[in-house]
This record gives sequence, structure tokens and C-alpha cells, in this order.
Amino acid sequence: MRVVIVGQGYVGLPLAIRAAEVGHEVIGYDVNTRRVKSLAGGESYVEDVSAERIRAALAAGSYRPTDQARDCGGFDIAVVTVPTPLREGVPDLSYIEESARTLARYLRPGATVVLESTTYPGTTQELFGPLLETGSGLAAGTDFHLGYSPERIDPGNTVWGFQQTPKVVSGVNPASLAAVRGFYDGLVDTTVPVDSPMEAELAKLLENTFRHVNIALVNEVAMFARHLGIDVWQAIDAASSKPFGFMRFTPGPGVGGHCLPIDPSYLSWRVQRELGQNFRFVELANDINNHMPEYVTRRLVDAFNVRRRSVNGSRVLLLGLAYKKDTGDARESPALRVAQLLLDMGAEVRAVDPHVVEDMAVDARLVRVEACPEELAAADAVVLLTDHDSFDYDSVLEHARYVLDCRRRLSGPTVEVL
Repeated sequence: MRVVIVGQGYVGLPLAIRAAEVGHEVIGYDVNTRRVKSLAGGESYVEDVSAERIRAALAAGSYRPTDQARDCGGFDIAVVTVPTPLREGVPDLSYIEESARTLARYLRPGATVVLESTTYPGTTQELFGPLLETGSGLAAGTDFHLGYSPERIDPGNTVWGFQQTPKVVSGVNPASLAAVRGFYDGLVDTTVPVDSPMEAELAKLLENTFRHVNIALVNEVAMFARHLGIDVWQAIDAASSKPFGFMRFTPGPGVGGHCLPIDPSYLSWRVQRELGQNFRFVELANDINNHMPEYVTRRLVDAFNVRRRSVNGSRVLLLGLAYKKDTGDARESPALRVAQLLLDMGAEVRAVDPHVVEDMAVDARLVRVEACPEELAAADAVVLLTDHDSFDYDSVLEHARYVLDCRRRLSGPTVEVL
């Protein structure tokens, strides 16, 4: 089948390459011309998809990246995997809307369209579907199939990749569900059908809200435990020995990626808009996790004060800019916020991250360097924000004068743990 994947980012690219590998003719459409050129050259910027896999798909002729909308014509299945950011607390669905308008021009009877972008319950049937119908003159569920299947990409996870992770699928009617499920049955080991897109949309938000709330819990416990003179990490280790009724979450400098800083707020926004009520758990979790970068900088200020130094004029080396270890994904990364706060306080901030290669919206004053002994020794403080396995931690311990470890990766007389 001819398959169009709209968006070739951390969600769309793994889906596109997998679809190409199982025999589909795949068009990877993205408006980012630089990204398309990179993919056409066989280069990868996503750890979960090797350059070798992209080159193999290109050589086989089963995958073609493009930034030309006309190349979407003639599709049997189209999947939308575009970003859904928040703008001042309000969901921005403009990328979904534009994708729907583009696909509507090429939509044919019998085709299937699936939305994967994370969004609030009701988007598929109240916004996405009507745009497809208006632009094509066809009716969803009658002339073409329509469904929703939330993405479950976990960057850097070597155990649960795209194929191994169960895929929730839905359709606006039984025929649409059958079409959507049939497509994904050929890509993943397990599909999980639900009655309608709204259940599938809510399932995605529930998954991420669960993580968001529990991370906020341990972050707040960590802050209180320090003031109480308690080693929170030992307490977490001890609690984790319980074989039931407890799931391990650990503190950190904040949350990042598209999921946790954004997705729960979609549910909160929908509840407020439709029911006029506040989703208190989400709002509290947002408040705690969003302020963790400020807490990290306060801890660093305290450390400098003990040493009779000022942050202003000091040299700080940040280890890690990605939001998650062993990935290059810096979307909404708390490390970028930490860097901004320190720069605004007058610090000379340098950062190391061999995984982050794509352009980021970051202050031009931030200097990218390598974690060589000279850089480590020259820093008045080293802050470990993302614990990539590629970092030489022995060298950090040997050369750094002071380390604020936000991930509990290090121990020693020069190390202070978050």
C-alpha cells in the first residue's frame, strides 16, 4: 500500500521506516526542508532509527522523504504525527489542522487516515475529521476510514521499541477500526482496540499524567527530605524493594520532551473548558515540575555561597542538554531552562551533549564544548543534568572541583546529590 506519514520527527520517522521495512511504499512528508534533505542523504537524527535502516529503505525504494505536499497524492493510508505544542497554556493544533487540509486535497474513497499526535479527547471527531470532510467532500466512516492511535515512542528504550510496544487503535466506526487495526497489525506485535477515538485520546493523556504526577511527588519529597536531613535516594531504594504496590520514580531537574511538560495540560484544559472545573492533580504537578530548574539553580547558589563565591562571574559546566539520557531530544528540556537562569544570573555557562545535534532554541551565550579534562577543571561547578552513558564519569570525579549531580550517578567528596 502507498502510505503517507506526515511529520518525520521522533514519532513519524520510526513509523515510516518500520512501514517501509514491512513492504509498504512510504512517503515521509515534512515541511522542514533541512530535515528532509538529511533523511534523503541517509542521515538519522533519531537514536531509535539507525542511518543504516534509512539507507536500506532508500535503496529499496520503499521510503521517500519529501517536503512537497503533492507527493502525498494517491495514498491508501495517511498517518499524522505532527507536534501539538502549548501556546500560553492553550493547545496549539495548527499543525494538525494544516495536515488535515493538506491530506484532504488528496483523499480518495476507501482510504484511511489516522491521527497519532497527542491531543485532548474529541480532537479526531470534532476537528480533524470535519476538516478532512470539508476539504475532500467525503464523509468519515462512510467514504473513508478515520481513527486515532496514540504514539508510544520512548526514545532510547532498547527493550520496548516501536514494534514491541502494544499499540492502542480506534476508529470512528467498526469499519474504520478494522482498517486502522489492520494497518498496525502489520507493524507491531500487539494492537489494543478501544471503542472510539476519545478513549484512545484519553488513554494517552492518562499514561503521561500518571508519570507526571508521580515524578512531581518524588521531586517534592526530595526537596523536603533534604531540609529534614534525610537521604531521599536511600529511601527510594528501600521503597523499591517492595514487590507490590510501589512503582519507582526518581527526582530530577524537571521534565522534558513533548509528553510530560505538555500532554497532561491538554487534559486539564479540556476539563476546564468543557466542565468548568480544575484538574487539581495536573495543575499541582505542573507547578512542582516546572519549578525544578529554579530549585537546581538555588542549590547551586547555596553551594557557591558556602564556598564564598558568587554565581555572577563563575564558570559553570552543564553535562547534558537532552531531557532524557542517551537521546538527542532536547524538546522542553529542563536543562535549557537551567542554562537560561544561570546565564541571566551572570554565570559563564558551557554545556556538553554529544547526542543533541539538531538546532535548539537556546540562548546564544551558551557555549557548546566537549567534556575534556581542561573544561572540567576550569569550571567552578559542574552540573550533571542528563546522565548519558557516554560521559566519562571517572574523568568528572578526577578533574571537577564541585559537582551538583541531579541524577545520582556519582559519589565522592566533591559531589552533592540533588
